[in-house]
Amino acid sequence: MHWLGGWIHRKPGTWIKLGNLETRAVQDAIADKRVDRPVYVAGLARSGTTILLEHLASHPDVATHRYVDFPPLLTPYWWNRWLARVPNSQEQAQERAHKDGIEVTSQSPEAFEEMLWMAFFPDIHDPTQSSVKGRDAEHPAFERFYDDHVRKLLAIRERQRYVAKGNYNLVRLGYLHRLYPRAKFILVIRDPVWHIASLMKQQKLFVAGETSEPRALEHMRRVGHYEFGLDRRAINVGNDEETRHITTLWESDNEVEGWARYWAAIYAHVADTLDADPELKKACLIVRYEALCGQPHDKLQAVFDHAELTLDPETLAEAASGLHAPTYYQPGFNEAELAMIAEITGPVATRFGY
Repeated sequence: MHWLGGWIHRKPGTWIKLGNLETRAVQDAIADKRVDRPVYVAGLARSGTTILLEHLASHPDVATHRYVDFPPLLTPYWWNRWLARVPNSQEQAQERAHKDGIEVTSQSPEAFEEMLWMAFFPDIHDPTQSSVKGRDAEHPAFERFYDDHVRKLLAIRERQRYVAKGNYNLVRLGYLHRLYPRAKFILVIRDPVWHIASLMKQQKLFVAGETSEPRALEHMRRVGHYEFGLDRRAINVGNDEETRHITTLWESDNEVEGWARYWAAIYAHVADTLDADPELKKACLIVRYEALCGQPHDKLQAVFDHAELTLDPETLAEAASGLHAPTYYQPGFNEAELAMIAEITGPVATRFGY
């Protein structure tokens, strides 16, 4: 996996050609597939996007990327057909690297779509450049490849609807909505105090893990997860000066202020984007993490309703029963830090009802 993943990461052009060759080869199998009302789950990391992805992915109509799709993600049809011929051993679900109680197997849904974006936009994670892609963004080769890729995934899974978790899609909402005007967006936000505490916890965990196992750092780069670890990178929402400031704060171990400013920058961008685009705003459902944990039945129902996916009452009740606020950590900020978080994030948090 390490060898093949490295080759794919270093040679995106080769794998784009292979992906296009695969599309031509399986044209008959995907001829009747259309990308109908794709669902995009996005939020700053640690906001609850993974658990929503897992619940949506359990729907019988839904196809997602899975852990098993890595490394050759750009040729999903051939890879999955080959896997179908390989004898399967019994898997034991294990807690993922985040140590947050979520257990996964090779068949669990995962946020691998980022590999597609990186293959066509090599500078997409360069914090010195704006990462924003609005309605005016264009890349015909990417758009064709992306649409074909999703159609192949639908054919492989024998499903009708595509669901993707992609936290970086927070800065691509306009572009995605232009490509798919009937798309549904589920945007997740979390109380900044708890959110920042969780982000800081994960940063320590991933720095320790990548320090002890360098291949983990390479894996994170290959799949496009720059949220944490030794190569943490801020999303540039169009403000170069603020992005540099956040990066400087992180590099000088001012974690609380750095994360507070980052939280405010990301969600201010989301709020501004939706306010400026009424059609996009109608396509979006804002989910507050605290409400999801406190009213899981009602909020999950709202999520599935917005996605236009029908869920029977028993399945909904079972899914809601497993949702609750985290019990394995507590924010440990002092009064000065709490005051700073409130000052920096308060104006933005108010726009989302906090």
